[in-house]
Amino acid sequence: MIALHLRLIRACSLIVLMALMGCVTPPPTPVSAPPPPPHEEPKAKPQSAESLRVQAYYAQVQDSLLARGLMRTDGGGQDAPFTDTMLAESFIRVALFDEYARSPLGPVQRATPSVLRRWEEPVRVSLRFGASVSKERQATDRALIGSFLKRLQKVSGHPILLTDESPNFFIFVVDEDERRGMGHVFSSILPGLSSAELRGITDMPLSTYCLVYAMSPNGQSAYTRALAVIRAEHPDLMELSCIHEEVTQGLGLANDSPDARPSIFNDDEEFALLTPMDEMMLKMLYDKRLTTGMTEAEARPIVYSLATELVGGNS
Repeated sequence: MIALHLRLIRACSLIVLMALMGCVTPPPTPVSAPPPPPHEEPKAKPQSAESLRVQAYYAQVQDSLLARGLMRTDGGGQDAPFTDTMLAESFIRVALFDEYARSPLGPVQRATPSVLRRWEEPVRVSLRFGASVSKERQATDRALIGSFLKRLQKVSGHPILLTDESPNFFIFVVDEDERRGMGHVFSSILPGLSSAELRGITDMPLSTYCLVYAMSPNGQSAYTRALAVIRAEHPDLMELSCIHEEVTQGLGLANDSPDARPSIFNDDEEFALLTPMDEMMLKMLYDKRLTTGMTEAEARPIVYSLATELVGGNS
């Protein structure tokens, strides 16, 4: 099974109108993936004119979102209260439904019940940069991502670490030109990708902020490999927002819900970074009382019990 999460925007010229996010959980695909090509540190190179154009575009996107009061970093507050019922229902929609289905032409929007998906083995994250990313930014990103992974491990109780030893979760921070030439790398990491899906990565349109694919073996629901792609052209907050969302989606909170608030798993871009509600959903996802592969009907009573423990019975 391959699950895809795309972070998208709707734009008219350069004026941002709306932000959308979605996830695909297609039919099972083989998981016998050979090891990816050895990673070699690329030689530094200047940005191309096209990459600079994309960078200017996303700077304007971020400015527009911030000017509208979106991309909040406060995690919610008195204006965004939630109850145990709201937490439980948000979890069910985010963890047990898919917003998109797989097709020969790429993702098709169709809400579909799914099963609970998560990692059973330790998540070993390898961070890989394109030559366009400066050493200074690489060091900053590595520190930010390493700290975030520690936070996710503490919340979930599941082993998650930044390492280049036998990685199974790959994060690429690359620019427009680099990404277009990396099809062979992406397909070696996830050989189950169709040609249309591979083109969706290499030819990623401007309407896509970033994406993550996660893969599980045939007939199983435990993820064993994932690939996230983040644009090097993003300004700081947009990049960090992509890191928070794509990595967490790749752990199993794979869908979005318009009713999830305060949450990054929403289509409205109100919050840029993982919120307390999102942490609770991640904690629930990896609770031993839930089992990988559970259906909604099987999980629902346990989910409600967990939500009451975390928030209290204040429906």
